[in-house]
Amino acid sequence: MQIRQSTADDAPAIHAVHTAAFRAHNPDVTGEMPEAKLVAELTADGDLLPALSLVALRDGEVIGHACSSPGRLDDDPDSAIGFGPLGVLPAHHRGGTGSALVHATIGAANALGYGLIVLLGDPGYYSRFGFVLAEKLGVTPPVPEWAPHFQALPLAAYNPGNRGAFRYAAAFDRL
Repeated sequence: MQIRQSTADDAPAIHAVHTAAFRAHNPDVTGEMPEAKLVAELTADGDLLPALSLVALRDGEVIGHACSSPGRLDDDPDSAIGFGPLGVLPAHHRGGTGSALVHATIGAANALGYGLIVLLGDPGYYSRFGFVLAEKLGVTPPVPEWAPHFQALPLAAYNPGNRGAFRYAAAFDRL
């Protein structure tokens, strides 16, 4: 498996990955999957962080994608990022692709000097990477009902004084 930064040419494959990955978990949803639409809107808005839009390839085929976008933690627009969506083609589930993309994202975000990664996801999955419920760090989700799944990972540049409400990029509000 190879992981690299995505390119504009990867857009159709990335859309297909998120469509297939999330349709497998939500077979009753008709039409475009919200996660695929979110990636397209983040890209159109210029909010997909290029250095943190990563694809996993196997035999030259895009089999997974992870992306991040700028976030705002209280009045600080620079220290935190929102991670996701993360998608892997169903045929490649449980093969380490998702884990590799999460590890690559964490390493790149750390190298870029971000202090905190936040996400909305399954604590059973993301806790293995060091994510904790965001409320333990004093970070609150944009939607209070998200709290049981709203997680954060402090990085090397983390400042414990950075607390408060987290806001995702505008595309998340349009879901």
